[in-house]
Amino acid sequence: MVLELDPKVAVFDCDGTIWGGDAGYGFMVWSIEQGLVSRSASDWIDTRHRAYMAGAVSELEICGEMTQLYAGLREQELRTAAAEFIRKHVQEKVFAEIAQLLGKLRERGVKLWAVSSTNKWVITEGVRQFGIPEERVLAAEVRVESGMVTADLLDVPTDEGKAASLRRVGLNRPDAVFGNSIHDLAMLEIARKAFPINASPALLQAAAVRGWGHFVPHAAKGVASAVAGE
Repeated sequence: MVLELDPKVAVFDCDGTIWGGDAGYGFMVWSIEQGLVSRSASDWIDTRHRAYMAGAVSELEICGEMTQLYAGLREQELRTAAAEFIRKHVQEKVFAEIAQLLGKLRERGVKLWAVSSTNKWVITEGVRQFGIPEERVLAAEVRVESGMVTADLLDVPTDEGKAASLRRVGLNRPDAVFGNSIHDLAMLEIARKAFPINASPALLQAAAVRGWGHFVPHAAKGVASAVAGE
């Protein structure tokens, strides 16, 4: 269906869509374990994340704060850490069918974009293998000054913010958009064709109302079966 659409531009969410799991949360935990951030900073983000899980902190807030966590570090240090994290903990979770699709789209010269609320260092490293350059990565981002990470947020693409980020780069109606959660709904709605992948229950419900189909990668089916005890 995707290839028959003959898209010129395709937009992909990352966590849960290109690969399984939440790389943003995973990187946060891993980087704390690696001693990348101070004890006070790790205690602060732990408290904030617990509040998020309890519903007291919004998706927008926590995604921004999980990026601001690294203020005061050298950006190159974050890039190096992100590359190591992707290699050790994300690469094995890439959905084979989505990787194959990305390869076919790239061969056809389709402009591929990645949009995520995970920090830009992790997403940039994660999608590099698929030929998506950093300039086509829209992710949670803070200002960098003289090579040092600041706490000044530039963008946190989630919910309506994902569609807004795409519009800011001139993508008002991308040909194909792929996403897995309700936080991707806004950008799925502006697509010429929406492709829910490994959809969450809330996105499945929204997709049904809109008459969208959905696709579950084989690896994700295995996870779902294990959870269900099948």
